[in-house]
Amino acid sequence: MNIFSSLPILVLLFFLVSLFSSAIRIVQEYERGVIFRLGRLAGARGPGLFFIIPIIDRMVKVDLRVVTLDVPTQEAITRDNVTVKVNAVVFFRVIDPEAAIVNVENFKQATWNIAQTTLRNVLGQSELDELLSEREQINRQLQQIIDETTEPWGVKVSIVEVKDVELPQSMQRAMAKQAEAEREKRAKIVHAEGEYAAAANLAKAAELMTVTPASIQLRYLQTLTEISTEKNSTIIFPVPINFFEGLMQVMDTVGKSSE
Repeated sequence: MNIFSSLPILVLLFFLVSLFSSAIRIVQEYERGVIFRLGRLAGARGPGLFFIIPIIDRMVKVDLRVVTLDVPTQEAITRDNVTVKVNAVVFFRVIDPEAAIVNVENFKQATWNIAQTTLRNVLGQSELDELLSEREQINRQLQQIIDETTEPWGVKVSIVEVKDVELPQSMQRAMAKQAEAEREKRAKIVHAEGEYAAAANLAKAAELMTVTPASIQLRYLQTLTEISTEKNSTIIFPVPINFFEGLMQVMDTVGKSSE
């Protein structure tokens, strides 16, 4: 009899303990608890320990940490009709937990979907050269568009980065040929500039030697010195014509006297 008489008391105590434990809520530092009271928004609480009214109140936890969202590879046609495959990564966080729960059903899934569609739209409005050389500008444009769309959901998109750009094989070969042709063009320009500078310097040297004939003799000696440094070489030393002028005059004098 004693056991059966105390059974209702045990059931009541168990019910009270369960009710009390269901009223206790603990929210971490990086979380917020959005409270609904009889279906109406009562606000966000946390972090720490607080109590809710069992059965009447319902709490939904929202993580406020930065979320990394991988956008799968998207195939799009650029403005200059080139088919590319691009993937990206999006960094976002919840700044308004109430809006993230009330204004959208699943803010993570919604952000993921809008990131995919925005990536395809931006690629379609850009040319291939812009996508390859102006990556930072494309990232800023993506971030701005996605952030404006997710703002009513209480989501802040901080960074959007395009990771890989996959081009068709034919386009890769064409770009390689273009780069090779550009390098050959630069090499020819540098070579032509060097030839022009060398010709200008030779012209100045010729003018200087014309003004000072002694410099020609010095140049002959310098050439002889350079040639003599090599072994087993035959040296041909050119002698100026004026070197024989004195000898010719002596021979003419001797010839006239003998007549």
